[in-house]
Order: sequence, then structure tokens, then C-alpha cells
Amino acid sequence: MEVAPSNTDLGSDRKPQVIYRCKKCRRIVASEEHVVPHKRGEGQKCFRWKKRSDELEHPPECSSIFVEPMKWMQVVEEGCIEDKLQCIGCKARLGSFNWAGMQCNCGAWINPAFQLHKSRLDECRS
Repeated sequence: MEVAPSNTDLGSDRKPQVIYRCKKCRRIVASEEHVVPHKRGEGQKCFRWKKRSDELEHPPECSSIFVEPMKWMQVVEEGCIEDKLQCIGCKARLGSFNWAGMQCNCGAWINPAFQLHKSRLDECRS
């Protein structure tokens, strides 16, 4: 006789879902499934000479997340090639996008790029 797993057993194997919220109005703007992962760049040597700083040791931790285009991104729907991304609730600037791509602060290039700054988001685990 086989015993069916209980509801408490089913949820224990899953890791918590990460949700990103606007820091100003707390509206959900993305979840972990919308994040586009990227391979860390080689840090400062990936940037043009004038954009480099004196720190040549370790690539910094990424200060942004890159996501897929989503319905709340109104300027994307309007057909713009590049622009700022604003929260649909409070109009706070959350990041920017560029269909031609952008460079992350770790040095990696992401094409197309829909960048949300971590400093403008709250990362919540559910």
C-alpha cells in the first residue's frame, strides 16, 4: 500500500519564489521566472578605457537584473527602441531598456536589454 504525500510534504522541495517589487509603491514588477540570467563578464577590462575605474581585481556584483519584456512596460508597447522604464503604479524610474542591448556593470552584454536597477526594487521571497 502506497501512502500519498501530504500537502506539507509537497512544498518542502521547492525553493522560495523571488518576487521583485517597486520600492516606492510595492507593486509587483517581476518575478524570478521573468529574469534573464547572464554569464558574468570579465569586469573592468570589458569596458572602454575611459569608463574603467581603478579597481581591476574582482568584477562587481551585478547592480541590476535583466528581465523579459512585460505588459506593464508601456513604452515598449509603444514601439520605442530605447527608453526609461517606469513603474506603472507610481511612475518611479525602475530602469531602462534598449532593443540593441546594454552592458551590465559586471561587463557582460545583454541583447535585447530590459534592465531593472536592484536599488529601486525590493526582493521578496514567498
